[in-house]
Amino acid sequence: NRPDVLDPALLRPGRFDRQVTLDIPDIRGREEILKVHVKGKPLADVDLKILARRTPGFTGADLANVLNEAALLAARREKKKITFDEVAEAVERVMAGPEKKSRIISERERKCTAYHEAGHAVTAYFLPGFDPVHKVSIIPRGRAEGYVLAMPEEDKHNLTRTEMLNRVVMSLGGRAAEVIAFDEISTGAQYDLETATKLVRKMVTEYGMSDNLGYMTFGHTHEDQVFLGRDITRDKNYSEELAAAIDREMRRIMDECYQQALGILREHRAELDGVFAALMERETLETEQFANLMRTLEAKGAGQQDQAANTGHAPLGGMAPAEA
Repeated sequence: NRPDVLDPALLRPGRFDRQVTLDIPDIRGREEILKVHVKGKPLADVDLKILARRTPGFTGADLANVLNEAALLAARREKKKITFDEVAEAVERVMAGPEKKSRIISERERKCTAYHEAGHAVTAYFLPGFDPVHKVSIIPRGRAEGYVLAMPEEDKHNLTRTEMLNRVVMSLGGRAAEVIAFDEISTGAQYDLETATKLVRKMVTEYGMSDNLGYMTFGHTHEDQVFLGRDITRDKNYSEELAAAIDREMRRIMDECYQQALGILREHRAELDGVFAALMERETLETEQFANLMRTLEAKGAGQQDQAANTGHAPLGGMAPAEA
């Protein structure tokens, strides 16, 4: 798992002449792994190709865990066969932890979570080429108060600069929605900010995706963790002046992405309010439910604009923001 910490003397010719790299399985690999782990498990309507498509980035151990969790869920529900409902729930358990419906949440926090997750979902929907939204929920799962699942339609081994920036924008969509709805921010965006910051740091220091700093990498490439006496932070091979320039560039990119998220949600305020209202009512929106809702809200907005153009009056805005 950590070849970078091995003594080079161990890897010289004559000791380890052949090195085999085991990458994360692609969609075909995941399907074959699933075929192995379903043996002895009674499946009903589960299509392994669909399951493989819905589990990008999963390792073999993750896939085994999914099927084991699905079998346990089916047993608890007193079913003789494992259906796709159990498998879908098991995928989410592996990704984000079990649902915690018993957690007591105040109405204020529930509204904040609903707007936060609606912000992520609406931002993802209107970002060109972004991964489709598969689920939006305000039911606590693991340490999260809510979550949005946006999954790629195919395996991606390389990301473009635009795709990475879109991921940052989507990550900041929850914080932007809180500001728009309540003119206030909460601690709910902590993980989102961590994710966005890591992405931007990699863009600037590892992938040479900075217009201002050029096509260079900065710092050593080993993992940022203490191991065999290594430093807890990323080793620097650049000056303090350059470090300050990196920080400025990261802040610039983060600010631009946040402003883009704000712009998307302000332009599509009616859709943001509509998804918020649906989450408050249903708590969870599945793939088709979310897609149908967005199409309905878009059509309604287009109709209001046409009416405004014909009458000369501005269209009515979306529903009033919930009280903080």
